[in-house]
Amino acid sequence: MTASKTITEPLISLRICRPSAAFHPGETLEFEYQIDAIEPREIRAVEVSVIWFTEGKGEEDLGVHFFERSRASDVVDGDLRSLQRLACKLPPSPLTYHGTIVKIHWCVRVRLVRRSGRDICADRLFHLLPWRGAHGSG
Repeated sequence: MTASKTITEPLISLRICRPSAAFHPGETLEFEYQIDAIEPREIRAVEVSVIWFTEGKGEEDLGVHFFERSRASDVVDGDLRSLQRLACKLPPSPLTYHGTIVKIHWCVRVRLVRRSGRDICADRLFHLLPWRGAHGSG
């Protein structure tokens, strides 16, 4: 009888800190993430971004609104797995759009850059919607 070796992929928990995933221009997007099932020394870096991207006919486009890269040397104990909470103010545009020809999506992305093996990503979509009525821009 031979024993089989199970390979466990690293886990990224990513949560937007609001019950609704709907935001307006000028509001603050707060989110948190935590990494598990990987040894600290196996992590080269963690990249966090807030991006928008298009899908549909024609060329796809992507824009980066927020980006942060952390390496083990950036934290006191060298462990990038602990719970991290981040926030960024959202821009006036582009707004989320669900047309028949093109769609615009927003998401928070956490990318785990490993010392060996493939990178792991986690995405959480959210909506950037126009203000309704007499509301200002935040």
